[in-house]
Amino acid sequence: MLPQGPLLERLLAGEFICAVSDESAFQRLEDEDTREAIDAYLRPLNRRLASNPDASVYFLAWRQLDDSARDQLSRQLSDTLHSLLPVLEWLQLVQEALGRDSVLSPGDVLKPGELQAKSEDNPSLRERIERLATDSFFGSQSDQLDAQVKQVFKRLKEHGYLLQPHGERQVFLVTGKIDYLLDLVRFIRDEEHLPVDEQGEATQEALL
Repeated sequence: MLPQGPLLERLLAGEFICAVSDESAFQRLEDEDTREAIDAYLRPLNRRLASNPDASVYFLAWRQLDDSARDQLSRQLSDTLHSLLPVLEWLQLVQEALGRDSVLSPGDVLKPGELQAKSEDNPSLRERIERLATDSFFGSQSDQLDAQVKQVFKRLKEHGYLLQPHGERQVFLVTGKIDYLLDLVRFIRDEEHLPVDEQGEATQEALL
C-alpha cells in the first residue's frame, strides 16, 4: 500500500494541505519523489496533485476534463463561487477593522474578540458584520454581535479557511486555502467572460 495512503484519502476528500493546516503533511508534499508517487497513483483516477503558483497550498485537480470531470468540476466551482464573495467581503472587513496594511495570509492569527471589540462602537462595522453574518453562506440567526462574529468564524473554520489549534480558545490561524481563493479571484478578474457582479468586482479591487 502507498505510504501516503492517509494523506491521499484526505486529498481525495477535497482537503487543502498547507503548512498551517498540517505542517508535516505539507513538508511531505514538498518532496518531489512523494509528489511523483502520489501522481502515479492518481493517474488512473484522472486526478493530479496541484498547487497554487506560490506552492503554499496543495490540492487535487482533474488531469483531463472528460464529461464526468466537467460535471464534478462544475459543481465544485459553483460551491466555491457561492462562498467567494462572502469570504472576500470578510477579508476586506477584517483588513479594515484591524488596521492591516495587506490582505490576510497563511499563518496570520485572528481572534474573534478583537474584531468584536473594534465593532462595538462602530455602527458601520456592526452593520457590515450583521449583513455578512446573515448571508446564506454564514447563516447566522442571531441579532447579537458576539454570536454573529462567532458564527462567521465557525463557518470559515468548517470550510477550511481558518484553523482553530485549541478548541477551548477563540484563536484562529489563516490557512493556505485563502491563497487558493485569492488566486481564483485573480483568474476570474483576468477572464472577462466570467460573471462577477459589481460588488464582487469592487471587493476584488480593494483586496488585490
